[in-house]
Amino acid sequence: MNTKMDKRTVALRALRCEPVPYTPWSFGFTYEAAEKLKTHYGTENIEQIFNNHIQYLNVFGGFENIGNDCYKDFFGVVWDRSEDKDIGVVKNLLIPEPSLADFKLPPVPDKAKFDAAVGKPIEQQPDLLRMFAIGFSLFERAWTLRGMENLLMDMCVNPEFVEELLTQITDFNIAIVKRALEYDIDVVHFGDDWGQQHGLIMGPVMWKRFIYPQLKRIYGVVKDAGKLVSIHSCGDVDELFDDLIGIGLNNFNPFQPEVMDTLALMDQYKGRVSVQPATS
Repeated sequence: MNTKMDKRTVALRALRCEPVPYTPWSFGFTYEAAEKLKTHYGTENIEQIFNNHIQYLNVFGGFENIGNDCYKDFFGVVWDRSEDKDIGVVKNLLIPEPSLADFKLPPVPDKAKFDAAVGKPIEQQPDLLRMFAIGFSLFERAWTLRGMENLLMDMCVNPEFVEELLTQITDFNIAIVKRALEYDIDVVHFGDDWGQQHGLIMGPVMWKRFIYPQLKRIYGVVKDAGKLVSIHSCGDVDELFDDLIGIGLNNFNPFQPEVMDTLALMDQYKGRVSVQPATS
C-alpha cells in the first residue's frame, strides 16, 4: 500500500471502509479544553498543532454576542452560555404555537458567503478531507425553534404541524447542500442528537415516522452527487444503524462506549459503516 497518501486520501479511504496505511484523526475540543490548550501551546491555532485530517466547513458562521453571556445564532435562536460555554441553553421561543403562519426560515446564504466559508478554506488546505457540516440539522433545529417539550407533545397531538416544520427545515437544508455541492467537497456531515443514555428521545416509532423520511430525502441528494454522508448523534442510537445505512450513511460519530457495546457493533457493521469514537 502507498504510505505517501495525503491526509485527504487517507481519511476518504477510512470513511469508505477501505484499507489505509494508518488511522486518520481529527480532534475537537470543548471550550474549556480548547482554552487550556491554547494557553499551553501559546497559539490560537491549535488545529495545526494536532495535524488534523478533516476540514470542517460551516456556512452559518459564528454566533452573535448580544451581551450577558447570550449569543444569537443564524436562525435567531438565543443561547444563554452563562454556565455551558460550548452550546448553552435556549432562552427564546421562535414558534410559540403549533403553526408556521408567522414564521419563516432565514434565506440561504449567498455565493459570496459560500466562497468565503467553503471555497477559500479548500484552496488554503487542499490536503485535508473536505467535510461540509450542518449542525442542529433537523430534530435539533426543530426543537430549538419550538421548544423540546412542545415538539415532543406536537408529535403526539399536532403531527401535521411537525411534518410541515420538518419538511421546511429539510427543504432549507437541501438548498444549502446543493449549493455546497458546487464546490469540491468530499462529505456532507449532519449533526442531530436523537439519543439518551438509554434509547431515543422521541422513541423509535416517532423517529421512523417524522425523522426517517426527511433523512432519506436529504441523504439522497448527497448520494446522487457521489459524495459521502456522515452524521453525529449522541446517545444510545445503534438501533437505527440498519435504517441509516440503508439510506446511504457512510460515517457515524460519536461511538460512545458508555452507551453502546462498541466491540459487538464493530463486528456487526464492519465494512458497512465507518465510525469516529468519542474523545471527551
